[in-house]
Amino acid sequence: MANIRTESIDNGFIRQELEALGLPSGATVVVHSSLSAFGAISGGAQSIVAALQHCVGASGTLVVPTFTPQVSDPHPQSSSFEDPQIIRDRQSVPLFHDHLPTPMGAVPNAVLAHPERLRGRHPQASVAAVGARAGEITVDQPFVYALGKDSPFEKMYRLGAYILLLGVGHNRNSFLHYAESLVPSHRTKLRRFPYMIGNERVWVEVPDVGDDNGKYFPQIGAEAEAAGLIRSTMIGSARCQLMECVPFVDFARSRLEALLVGNL
Repeated sequence: MANIRTESIDNGFIRQELEALGLPSGATVVVHSSLSAFGAISGGAQSIVAALQHCVGASGTLVVPTFTPQVSDPHPQSSSFEDPQIIRDRQSVPLFHDHLPTPMGAVPNAVLAHPERLRGRHPQASVAAVGARAGEITVDQPFVYALGKDSPFEKMYRLGAYILLLGVGHNRNSFLHYAESLVPSHRTKLRRFPYMIGNERVWVEVPDVGDDNGKYFPQIGAEAEAAGLIRSTMIGSARCQLMECVPFVDFARSRLEALLVGNL
């Protein structure tokens, strides 16, 4: 049942609604979120993080994407290393480091501020995690196919994690990129970022599954909901969706295989 409130909501109310939605104690859950979608929240992003941690408990794990697209080539189509402006632009790109903020929103940055969180090492596609499985999920993330094989998303799939969308749609559901990486005819892209090798700053180029840009992911999310794979409710003014990643990814993989059959 939707529970829409216009007044400020607090930690206790968020926790109550997440438990009613079906987020269990002991779960590993990856959360994509928009704080502004909720309306007024007492305590802001920290209230959401605290509610999530309370729901999953000491044996559970909270994971958020802490992607850093600012660590990328500002001139990806140019092979020039002689143009002075291009050189200056590329030199201004920050190197990734463990405390680099993410533009993914207030909730991921609140997790980054948590004293016990761990974070993956990928310069563009890290995740941060707090809880029992945080080390297992964030360690040794590959640079190649950062959202595919051996990535945090594959590790969470093997753990039977939950996916929670808080006020965002499936265009923000990173598990759909993992599902697509399992399809032989998946779309591809190149990631390009600066990296230190010894004392030298170099540009590294690696392949990954491509961007969807709203083409198929919202459709697949709607189809998965119609198939009964997603539970939803309103918390404040935010539509919140919870799904188990294994049946959701298996469904999405099958649908993407059909949709991308001519992509080779």
